Amino acid sequence: MTTALSVLDLVPVRTGQTSAQAVSASLALTELADQLGYRRYWFAEHHNMPAVASTSPAVLIAAAASRTQRIRVGSGGVMLPNHAALIVAEQFAALEAMAPGRVDLGLGRAPGSDPVITQLLRHSGTTGDVERFPEHVRDIIAMLGAEGATVRFTSGGEYAVRATPVAADRPEVWLLGSSDYSAQLAASFGLPYVFANHFSGQGLERALELYRTQFHPSEFADAPRTFVTANAIVAPTAAEAEERALPQLRMFAKMRTGKPLGPLESVEDALAAQAAEADPMAAEFIASARSRWFVGEPATVRADLDAFAAAHGVDEIMISPVAGAYAAEDPTTSPGRTQTLSLLTP
Repeated sequence: MTTALSVLDLVPVRTGQTSAQAVSASLALTELADQLGYRRYWFAEHHNMPAVASTSPAVLIAAAASRTQRIRVGSGGVMLPNHAALIVAEQFAALEAMAPGRVDLGLGRAPGSDPVITQLLRHSGTTGDVERFPEHVRDIIAMLGAEGATVRFTSGGEYAVRATPVAADRPEVWLLGSSDYSAQLAASFGLPYVFANHFSGQGLERALELYRTQFHPSEFADAPRTFVTANAIVAPTAAEAEERALPQLRMFAKMRTGKPLGPLESVEDALAAQAAEADPMAAEFIASARSRWFVGEPATVRADLDAFAAAHGVDEIMISPVAGAYAAEDPTTSPGRTQTLSLLTP
């Protein structure tokens, strides 16, 4: 089995690197992924995190679309409770007009940040928009269609709403999640579904089973359509790959244990800190996360990804290339992530 590969990018920011340099490095990575034959390239949405610069998927998608020719570009995902449905529909209608037939709109219901930032992003309260997530998904799909959506007033009047510019076709809409809820909602809507395995490896089998067994055919898909995400680091040697994995693994542990966050450590700083620290809880989180990541030499990781895809009945895996950087590496580039994509050429 040869599994199709795609890319999920959080636009990581490392020590000694500006956010602008991180964005530049990620956009260069989109060009490489396009040239190498990756299927799609998605940007995530996260806020107020020093190590993450992917705050505005639509902006990054537009930049990526202008620098690529073939690859599908999209969001993984737009955190819908943070945005008005009409704005999302308009943004992605514009993107579809700019890159016809190449745009994916991945939608999620998580906040993508801490409670304070979440409150700043949502003007209607901390729970109201989340509870209306299914309604807003329907609204976006309708507004992206040729007929648009209809607002009905209590007085009996109606008002037509359409996303403009009206493109020749609408973006492909995917639901994203890491829970039974998202899987069942995608199944009920007849939409493609992605399980966010890169940050939550728990519940993958059950979510995919629920999605597949409860799926209702629709105009968007006549059968279940899904893939999964996975963290991957590939290097010429297994030792280098393990070293490049450590900065992100340590960041993951800091998030789980409530420690202050900053830019990603260099490989050297991560190795030194790991050797000096004695934190059993952090070590447990690191070991647990590492067991679900794909780290090593090209042939090993490729074989493991193919086996993982076969085990879960998918023909595509979206890798998040989370390779860290050594201190001397140029901050305008991302050598570890570039190396991962190059050595895993589809």
